[in-house]
Amino acid sequence: MTSSRRKFLRLAAGATAIPMFSRFADAQTYPSRPVRIIVGFAAAGASDIAARLMAQWLSERMGQQFVVENRPGAGGNIATEAVIRSAPDGHTLLLVGPPNAINATLYDKLNFNFLRDIAPVASINREPSVVQVTPSFPTHSIAEFIAYAKANPRKISHASAGAGTAGHIAGEMFKMMTGVEMVHVPYRGGAPAVTDLISGVVHVMFGNVLTSIEQVRAGKLRALAVTSATRHDALPGIPTVSEVVPGYEATSVYGIGAPAGTPPAIIERLNREINAGLADPKIRARLADLGSSAFATSPTEYAQFIAAETERLGKVVKFSGAKVE
Repeated sequence: MTSSRRKFLRLAAGATAIPMFSRFADAQTYPSRPVRIIVGFAAAGASDIAARLMAQWLSERMGQQFVVENRPGAGGNIATEAVIRSAPDGHTLLLVGPPNAINATLYDKLNFNFLRDIAPVASINREPSVVQVTPSFPTHSIAEFIAYAKANPRKISHASAGAGTAGHIAGEMFKMMTGVEMVHVPYRGGAPAVTDLISGVVHVMFGNVLTSIEQVRAGKLRALAVTSATRHDALPGIPTVSEVVPGYEATSVYGIGAPAGTPPAIIERLNREINAGLADPKIRARLADLGSSAFATSPTEYAQFIAAETERLGKVVKFSGAKVE
């Protein structure tokens, strides 16, 4: 080997070692300032509360403040793009949820590719929806509902918090797997949809447990089924949709993502701390109060889950014909 070649290899090895050392050093000192968790929806919703719960845990564990910042709009795309455009140093994180998987197909043009531009860090929780109707609606089970809907095509209105939301897609999945025809009625948020459901303006809604359970318990709404694979602890007497429609499952999983290029050591540390929180009895109990359950994964497992959900929900979006420019 010539001396010039040996010199080149030494220089190349040194150049490789510098960024590796830098990344290790970054992870050792991380976080060096407050960390923002960007949430693409308004405050006080189930996803926002879960983000704040984890932010408090991370603040206590990691010696810096983790602050939730709400940036609603465009189905979560504004928040996602803000995180993607931030420095990949772990100080700006994204609350990831079903809209990120749905939007990949729902929107014709996005300024980013979610699967490429966001690095999955850790999942936090999984929550089902409740198929609910007004008490005056003439069915008391999912089987009866399907039979009634088939006998009355397009006469049942299906309310949601908006086009492309998890509740909308849960309803479209139900239509796809049962062959029923319902008319989708999108609202500007879950609260007005629930109000109209209670008053009988619309007939059925696939709503999250947090916003539904008190109305169900008060008798203002009737729960026909939950959309999880197994029955829900908060509504133990309510069957699952899959008991009548095998294979049906529509649950919302939330977690944390970071800009692509974030050092793996930082992602691994965040994952370790988040999973420690999910093992804490107090956090598990608080998540249960929100109608959800802890859902811990490794970064690789979470990435695989997001990719699978993007493909699965993309098929439902295509079936529905929904599009947003």
